[in-house]
Parts: sequence; structure tokens; C-alpha cells
Amino acid sequence: MPFKRHIPNLITLLNLASGLIALIFAFNTNWQMAFFWVSMGIFFDFWDGFFARTLKVSSPIGLQLDSLADMVTSGVVPGLAIFQMLAGIADMQEELNLQSDNFYMGLLPYAGFIITLASAYRLAKFNVDTRQTNSFIGLPTPANALFIMSLPVIQIYSDGDGIIFDLLSNPYVLVGISLLSAYMLNANIPLFSLKIKYFNWETNKVQFTFLIISVLLLFFLAYLAIPLIILLYVLLSVINNTFWQAK
Repeated sequence: MPFKRHIPNLITLLNLASGLIALIFAFNTNWQMAFFWVSMGIFFDFWDGFFARTLKVSSPIGLQLDSLADMVTSGVVPGLAIFQMLAGIADMQEELNLQSDNFYMGLLPYAGFIITLASAYRLAKFNVDTRQTNSFIGLPTPANALFIMSLPVIQIYSDGDGIIFDLLSNPYVLVGISLLSAYMLNANIPLFSLKIKYFNWETNKVQFTFLIISVLLLFFLAYLAIPLIILLYVLLSVINNTFWQAK
């Protein structure tokens, strides 16, 4: 059936559409909805590859389209999120006459787009890197996007008080997060794939461990669990590379 070869690409376009909608909400600092639409884009990003493999209609165009969609949903949107957070801090400091250097603080928000540039480089590298067919090297852009997009939502739910709010209201912390994000996207660190091919513990113990702990964290911590889950993903990958795969 000729139509079936278009199904994965249509799903990929839904990823792109979700990213565009998330951009609108991010521009308006509606962080809950921006997070929701980025999550929807990542959901579609998972299923386009699944249907391409299931229907046996994978194509070079689909690969390129997938990266272009990810560039918006998982590259541009998180970069804009950090830009908006830093710009909000700069505006607040200006209103309170706390800024000692308006020019410097006016430039600082653009540091958020380091994430976008690093995401573009990672996606281009991923398309030509034959080592990343069954696992990842460096943090995948969707995981990084969830990490970044959770930050303004966590800030909202912290009710303007506490150490977490103070950290996320510090411009230098946000710039540091942007730099760390850019590094992790392109770091030469093998990370396990979340695809489960066989439902047995020995083959998928790292995936099952990750999923069980992630569900528990989400149940008890809600949005606060998301950055912890991304950190857990990296930590379990290091443990897997060092101990479990070595056996």
C-alpha cells in the first residue's frame, strides 16, 4: 500500500507541529503548556521510528526529516526557554535597580541558545555516526529538552521560595546549566538505549531498573523528578558501561 510509506513521516511532522506550538507557549512564558507540547513532540518522535521499522518503510528522507523536527522541538524550544528565563531575571533586576551593567545583562540571555547550537551539532553528528544505531553517545536531544523544559515549571511550583527557586533565579546557574547541557549533548559518553527488544531481566536489567526508579520518582516528586530522571539515566549508563557490560 503506497500510503503506508508516508505514515512515519506524517508522525514526524506531528513532532514538528508540536514543537512549533511549544514555541508559541514559550514565547508567552506559559511553561506548563510549553512542557506539554515538547513532551507530545517527543512522544511522536518515538513512534515515527517504531512505525518506520514495523512497516519496513525507513528512508533517508525520514532520517533527515526526523532530525529537522527534533531541531525545533528539542533544540530551539529549550534554547528559547533558557533565554526567556534569563531575560525575565534581567527585567526583574532592572525594575529593582539591581543591575550594575545593563549591557552585560542584556546579552546574557542569549547564552541560552548555546543549547540550540549544541543540539544542531549533535543531530548532524548523529545522522552520520554509525556507532549510534542501537545506543547513544552523548545525551539525546529529547532527554536534554525534557531536562531544560522542566526547570521553569519547577520554578513555578516552588512558589517563589526555597533553595530551588533561588538557584533557578540565578543567571549564572542558568548559564552554567546551558554550558553543561551543550557538553552532555556531544560528550563521548555511551548511554544505553531505552528500546526493549526482549522481555527478560538479564538482557534489559538497566532499562527495567531505570523505568522502575523513574516511575517511583514521578509518583513522589512530580515535575521535580524530571531532572533527577535525566541524571539517573546518565548515572545508570556509566554503571552499565563500567560494571554490567564488563561481565
